[in-house]
Amino acid sequence: MRIEEEFKLDFCDVLIRPKRSEIKSRSEIDLVRKFTFKNSGNSWQGVPIMASNMDTVGTFAMAKSLSKFQMQTCLHKHYEISKLVDFFTNASIQTINHTFYTLGILENDFLKFNQVYEESNGSIINVCIDVANGYSAFFVERVAKFRQQYPSLNIMAGNVATPEMVQELIFNGTDIVKLGIGPGSMCVTRKVAGVGYPQLSAVMECADAAHGLSGHVCSDGGIQMYGDIAKAKGASSDFVMMGGMFGGCDECEGEWIEKEGCKYLKAYGMASKEAMDKYNIDPTKHRTPEGKQAYIKYKGPVSEIALDICGALRSACSYVGATTLKDLSKCTTFIKVNRTHNQIFGE
Repeated sequence: MRIEEEFKLDFCDVLIRPKRSEIKSRSEIDLVRKFTFKNSGNSWQGVPIMASNMDTVGTFAMAKSLSKFQMQTCLHKHYEISKLVDFFTNASIQTINHTFYTLGILENDFLKFNQVYEESNGSIINVCIDVANGYSAFFVERVAKFRQQYPSLNIMAGNVATPEMVQELIFNGTDIVKLGIGPGSMCVTRKVAGVGYPQLSAVMECADAAHGLSGHVCSDGGIQMYGDIAKAKGASSDFVMMGGMFGGCDECEGEWIEKEGCKYLKAYGMASKEAMDKYNIDPTKHRTPEGKQAYIKYKGPVSEIALDICGALRSACSYVGATTLKDLSKCTTFIKVNRTHNQIFGE
């Protein structure tokens, strides 16, 4: 046993320090980024914001809507083969370029992907290899095997939260490493297992490791408000993934309920008991649930959320003099605080 004495930071521990700016209008700020991926060799261009692969959020409708804003969606793992084939066969190039097929690391996951890929005539471009714990040697081996089988696909894999695993995943074929152990709004890993890493520090440390190898990272989880997206970008995360932020929109799937005259979406973490029951995963055999359920108030079309995110990022850039989203991290200085905002009238 050992203790690391250095204090680690979360989004709620800091603010971005304002600086003199020459920007006349937020409309001048360019949010589109272009990336060239180390292992696939492909280039991608867009606004690097992602909807997560929760089964209520990572939907076909979400992918079609967010692609209009050049944002991305990670489809959930549980769509039937026929529906996936239909989507990837008939969706527009714009949508396909901004959509990730998500799979696990079991042999059946690989076989399912291969069938969808073949039947959709190789229309899939982006793949997310997703597990809760990216620290197992088996996970790294499976990522490497997938890269060997599909050398030209863009691969995002995770989750991890420390630099050494980021480097190992990049060395084994990953283009984008997904970061986050326990920060999600419907994740209870830190309570159940006592394991985790404050997300802001994880992003800063892991981004530094990835960029040194020409790799990329995606901050996954911990976004409670739009300002947290700017903080993640300021900390050098290439992409930012959210679940709860996109929950409750028209494009979501799942059970809707009426409560006190308002409409709510029943949402849950993909490691929750609710998800295990729905997909016949028996927690008594080898695992206990590490997710929870929540009800998210109806928000309307996701276009409104996308526009708000873009506006918030432009505002953050304007406060520090960043004319492009790429420059935000170069212009960011964080200050440690003990309170980020006034809560007298609530959140």
